Amino acid sequence: MPARPRYEMPEFFRDALESRELMDAYLSRPPYQQNDYIGWITRAKLETTRQKRLDQMLDELKHGGVYMKMKWSG
Repeated sequence: MPARPRYEMPEFFRDALESRELMDAYLSRPPYQQNDYIGWITRAKLETTRQKRLDQMLDELKHGGVYMKMKWSG
């Protein structure tokens, strides 16, 4: 099975995490989740979709216990 691509963190993504003080919550997630969030958000074709996905991630990080709308215990 080929390795999954590793995504670089875009500036808008970093800015959103830092402005909401959620960088630590993001970095406490496993590397696969960090990578999945970046890929999922940046692959959105429409800006509205990208923003919706970004907002979902930020909400999940803020409240904890959820990953991609699935229960996650960490």
